[in-house]
Amino acid sequence: MTRVVFMGTPEFAVPSLNALLDAGYEVAGVFTQPDRPAGRGNRLTACPVKVRALERGCEVFQFEKVKTPEGVAQLKALQPDVIVTAAFGQILTQEILDIPRHGVVNVHASLLPRHRGSAPINWCILQGEKTAGVTTMLTARGIDTGDMLLKAETEIGALETAGELTVRLADMGGKLLAETLEKYLGGEIRPIPQDEAASTYEPMLTREMGEIDWTRPAEEIACQVRGLNPWPCAYTDYAAGRLKVYLAQPVEAETDAAPGTVIASGAKAGLIVACGAGCLELLEIQAPNARRMTAKAYLMGKKIEIGTRFGAVE
Repeated sequence: MTRVVFMGTPEFAVPSLNALLDAGYEVAGVFTQPDRPAGRGNRLTACPVKVRALERGCEVFQFEKVKTPEGVAQLKALQPDVIVTAAFGQILTQEILDIPRHGVVNVHASLLPRHRGSAPINWCILQGEKTAGVTTMLTARGIDTGDMLLKAETEIGALETAGELTVRLADMGGKLLAETLEKYLGGEIRPIPQDEAASTYEPMLTREMGEIDWTRPAEEIACQVRGLNPWPCAYTDYAAGRLKVYLAQPVEAETDAAPGTVIASGAKAGLIVACGAGCLELLEIQAPNARRMTAKAYLMGKKIEIGTRFGAVE
């Protein structure tokens, strides 16, 4: 029986762990990030992979850096035939890559060689792409540079957020991993080198990326809103405070108002804002001192006056 060590941390990685266990592989150990403070009480909280691993009877190992001598020694002691990673969050050294005789197989949430890096799903939406996918690959030194094994592709919904797409790609990744290991370990797959000329790499997300520049086209702002949902979330400041925007769509509306100006506001009309090109309807928002809700629901009880300028604190 093939011995596998799995490395992963967030919810995206859970279907991949499930796929290994459901396929009957011997999961010798699961490596995750250490528990982190979370919630209002700032209590130490286990990541989703640790929770699922314990539920399914797997032994869990947590190292702040798996590349330490202690981490490497533990990996060697487990004697894996193959290591599988999915959104693990740590870069593996060549010493670790050399441990399993079949190498390290990674589940990456993009159609490589595009969107290397830690936030491929977000960047795919941020850049206005219509399709997304998952690639299984052999991990090499470097960030997402290894030879590709299999791919699965899907269309992105017109209003689909990064959070929603992550759920779908996670399930696709688990299924693709099961197919990949069966064919790769059976000698049916020839690894394909990535085309470096076609590769892209994007940085980690930051809170500052959420600020909306209303001089940009409505299409681009809509992608920003969807791509940064659920985190760090798009926002705009105005006289009443900070308005978080969770969902928006471009709409046709005639106006000569300055970018950032509210041109329609009401429970029926919705909340429409002029942009550098076109107009944007804000569909889901969180206004200052209010909970997250649809813009129309908010406007049933509160007002945002036509002529209000977003992006400017008066």
